[in-house]
Amino acid sequence: MSRISVRGFAVASATAVTAVGSVVGVASGSVAQNNDAEATAADTTLLADIPTGQQAQVQTASLTQQADAQAIQADASAKKDAEAAARKAAADTAVAKKAAAEKAAKEAKERAEAKAAASRSSADFPVQSSYSVAEIQSMARQMVPSGQFQCFSNIVDHESSWNYHAVNASSGAYGLFQALPASKYSSAGSDWQTNPATQIKWGLNYMNSRYGSPCEAWSFWSANHWY
Repeated sequence: MSRISVRGFAVASATAVTAVGSVVGVASGSVAQNNDAEATAADTTLLADIPTGQQAQVQTASLTQQADAQAIQADASAKKDAEAAARKAAADTAVAKKAAAEKAAKEAKERAEAKAAASRSSADFPVQSSYSVAEIQSMARQMVPSGQFQCFSNIVDHESSWNYHAVNASSGAYGLFQALPASKYSSAGSDWQTNPATQIKWGLNYMNSRYGSPCEAWSFWSANHWY
């Protein structure tokens, strides 16, 4: 019979260790001392030195202890992973909340600007015999929400180059927004032919009611070259 060492097999119970120690003591012809026998059993006992009936018990105890150690290690690893996942989830939630708060603040600002713009009329601007492009654009900046102004400006650039007297020779479309018929401007004020602020008010109302905003109107214009 080959002599297989059980070094490395941990003995899980005191009962198993004591039994192994007794076997070693008898084999050597000496009286076993409990402490010495336990140390010897743990370090130098050979599987062949243990009675056949005890070998399975020793091996089972060792494997059980190894399994317990692996389970403890797995639990610790799982706990670490769970903590890392919880930290990531908390960070993601914080980022999402911040983004939502910023979006809500931006939308609230735009609503306030839109409300203020809608309340303005041609009466808020001094009447002049004529207006430069810079003056008309200044009016528009005061009436159009800041986040929508560039889109608004893009449309006016393409439709009339900010000429509030612009006329399409073939269709008769008129003014900053090339309204057709031109009389549509009258819904914003009777002075639509002489006051660019009235045309601006009409154009802004048109973009908001038809498309939702100047930027949505510009998206449509970009795709179709009309709006």
